Amino acid sequence: MVVTSRSEALAGVWSALGGDPGDLEHVRISNEQPIYASHFGVDTAATATIGASALAAARVWRERTERWQQAEIDARHASVAYRSERLLRAGGEPVGEQWHDVSGYYPTADGRYIHLHCNFPHFRARTLEVLGAEENRDDIARACAQWNAFDLEETVIAARSCAFMLRSRDEWHAHPQGQALATLPLLTITRHDDGSPPEPLSDAPASEDEMPLSGVRVLDLTRVIAGPLCGRTLASYGAEVLRVGAEHLPLSRRLAADTSFGKRFAFLDLREEEGQQRLRELAASAGVVVQGYRPGTLAGRGYGFEAIRELRPGIVYLSLSAWSEAGPWSQRRGYDSLVQTASGIALEGGLRAGVEVRPLPAQALDHSVGYLAAAAVMTALARRAREGGSYEIRVSLAQTGRWFDALGRVDEPADHDPGVEDIADLTAPMASEWGDLAYVRPAGVLSETPPRWTRPPALPGADEAAWAA
Repeated sequence: MVVTSRSEALAGVWSALGGDPGDLEHVRISNEQPIYASHFGVDTAATATIGASALAAARVWRERTERWQQAEIDARHASVAYRSERLLRAGGEPVGEQWHDVSGYYPTADGRYIHLHCNFPHFRARTLEVLGAEENRDDIARACAQWNAFDLEETVIAARSCAFMLRSRDEWHAHPQGQALATLPLLTITRHDDGSPPEPLSDAPASEDEMPLSGVRVLDLTRVIAGPLCGRTLASYGAEVLRVGAEHLPLSRRLAADTSFGKRFAFLDLREEEGQQRLRELAASAGVVVQGYRPGTLAGRGYGFEAIRELRPGIVYLSLSAWSEAGPWSQRRGYDSLVQTASGIALEGGLRAGVEVRPLPAQALDHSVGYLAAAAVMTALARRAREGGSYEIRVSLAQTGRWFDALGRVDEPADHDPGVEDIADLTAPMASEWGDLAYVRPAGVLSETPPRWTRPPALPGADEAAWAA
């Protein structure tokens, strides 16, 4: 299965977004050598998704100004951007840890493997309680060796934690969840004709430093990588992005730093009436809401699409989930590495490398979803400018994983994955509360308004839960 060409993959994504094939003449791809030491199409996915987000920004610019920009996609830069959180440095050092030591793969009694996701304290505590194990890999390994993989998967999930059995590609395609995904497109953008009028982007206040998304307010209700990366991408093209989290919810320092460029970061407590009311006020004055909680979670609290559409007709509302809103796993928790585990990607990676299991060399599903989500939001904004209405967007890690798997395989990958020593020409410095940062610059460059972040990443909760203006 030969890897799909990057231009063909981009054309497929643009079609999934409902874009005009003629728009692709405004994209130029360069520097297409393999960057990753992987037989999977990580490089192809990076070029396609970042290219789609840049082209969507160029299309928004056309709505604002009646002229196109050229999207310049340096494929090497796009590939490196898929590792941004691993390559971020503060004072020359990584910003915290990305994974907890006890997360990862463990052999089970039936000769299989289970992936335990223990990065957050509450998941770790629940999983350790199921296993009756201490918080160290040796004790966890001894406990896992007493279980069959499927039984352990089901028991940990019933305990409201995260664990998935290592499956083959064929097993995944035969699984009811894999079959449910086979009926779905890559993503959906649904227009709801609620009588809300068009909102021309040219109505936004003009300025000397005008960007494609200047004047667009984005309420970012996401965590981890994919959702925050969507907001970070929108910020790079000029949107005002306010990320709202909660002080009592755990987060990764490294991921918070890497995905918060260009944003403000506030805390609200939705267990309190004051926090609930403030979130409603923010949603009512936003143009876009991006949320990454399990299907039905925010709707159950009164912040689903229908409720927000009543508060703010004409809203663009994006929902990101792990397993999609279809199939028996729709309510299960999940993350990039777990989708790789369940869908056959991690097992095939191991077989090709001559080891038991090998995940992708980047969080490629997270990054793919983040850029796809940003492209979908900008597509909806361009449509809203002409057609009016409210827009509901759905995208998931598992749907994107199916697309990623179908990109094919690379016959001759690179001999090593990109490290800090390989990418100095793609980084820039920025002072921040996290320290003096060296970060991967935004990829997906536009000829007139190249993407940029005008704010360093804020510390979580450092800002007021309010728009800047």
